[in-house]
Amino acid sequence: MSTFKNSEKIPSKEEVKEQVKINKPKSGNPPVHYPFWFGGSAAALAAIVTHPLDLVKVRLQTRAPDAPKKMVGTFGYIIKNEGFLGLYSGLSASLLRQLTYSTVRFGVYEDLKVRFAPEATAENPKAKPSTLNLIMQSSLAGLLGGIAGNPGDVLNVRMQSDFGKPLAERRNYKHALDGLIRVVQEEGVTSLWRGVGANSTRALLMTSSQLGSYDIIKQFFMNSMGMRDNITTHFSASLSAGFVATTVCSPVDVIKTRIMSGAGKKSIMEILRAATQQEGYLWMFRGWVPSFIRLGPHTIFTMIFFEQHKKLYRSWKGVELGVEYVHKV
Repeated sequence: MSTFKNSEKIPSKEEVKEQVKINKPKSGNPPVHYPFWFGGSAAALAAIVTHPLDLVKVRLQTRAPDAPKKMVGTFGYIIKNEGFLGLYSGLSASLLRQLTYSTVRFGVYEDLKVRFAPEATAENPKAKPSTLNLIMQSSLAGLLGGIAGNPGDVLNVRMQSDFGKPLAERRNYKHALDGLIRVVQEEGVTSLWRGVGANSTRALLMTSSQLGSYDIIKQFFMNSMGMRDNITTHFSASLSAGFVATTVCSPVDVIKTRIMSGAGKKSIMEILRAATQQEGYLWMFRGWVPSFIRLGPHTIFTMIFFEQHKKLYRSWKGVELGVEYVHKV
């Protein structure tokens, strides 16, 4: 006759669920809310570092026939003709763009991740959102961010490409605010949303391939490769996300730049047809290398700054890593 030894009581599912602490700090206080503007602040700081690379990318995509065709040559051409500060032409518009576009896309994405986070169970106490959910949430956030940031994007492209145009065609905006006023006065307020279709599509692809892939890759590094949630992991995940985002967004990025920098009223189909006839299908990846050289570092700096924003905020509030939070509006 067999004997069963119950030296330890097996807890019920209800008892296990009670022990699982999700979204609650150990102190029992309500969850800390990250400020909504953290993403915009992080992206603006990154833009200051990477603006020269963004400028060269735009100049290559909109260059005149006699302008340099390579990235290094374009750098030299700008410094020779405009001076070193010419590399920061249009910086105010770039900051305006990030403080609108990135504030919305980061804020909405982080909020959606918390609102629609899978509920933890006894069987799965550390439930993670699915890849599909992350892509859908980041896509919606990117779409909204693209619409909100379109005025800043129009000014950013115009100010960066202005010096490469003939003197008679230059707009010569003094700064972003001057550009906003002049666009409204000279072209009407609707011109601030010129190219919003291509831009919001690009923003949707950018955010899903950048923020979505960053979270997916970061989870893989931590869960499958045993990496810790530190700056090394943030760097590796953001570099990979930058590569993905550059490849996915390259065709739409070229179209968006040409629409916003042009003076005519050509439709997207007319621009596509002309680009294919004149340049072949390789137009879709024109400027890919400078795009990656710009977007890779920009993604790295943005995500590291963003993670540091959150880390400092947690430290200030005295809460521990591992607790889920939602942004406050």
